[in-house]
Amino acid sequence: MTTPSPTGGSVFLVEDEAMIRMMVVDMLEELGFSVAAETGEINEALQLAEATEFDIAILDVNVNGKVISPVADLLKARNRPFIFATGYGTQGVPEDYRDRPALQKPFQIESLKQALDATLRGAA
Repeated sequence: MTTPSPTGGSVFLVEDEAMIRMMVVDMLEELGFSVAAETGEINEALQLAEATEFDIAILDVNVNGKVISPVADLLKARNRPFIFATGYGTQGVPEDYRDRPALQKPFQIESLKQALDATLRGAA
């Protein structure tokens, strides 16, 4: 038996804190999204960003002390929409991407929904 695909689309999630990653996955599923891939490691994120099909990505700005820019660059080259998640405010977002949406951590499900909806509308 196959489950119907969610209405929200699929998400690629990069978050190095396992508890936060699990919480975000729960929120995404509650909002009707599926998680196409998830990781907390930058090199794996680069591989997944290249090989995985998804509708939108959520990128933690600082992954184990490394800036997420190489993954953002790859997603931009693939023309995939993405949102940053940061505990540092917009100043934490890589300078080249300050025009991109950023969620301030910790965020609530309502903020996540708004950011996803707005970003996906803009990408359509």
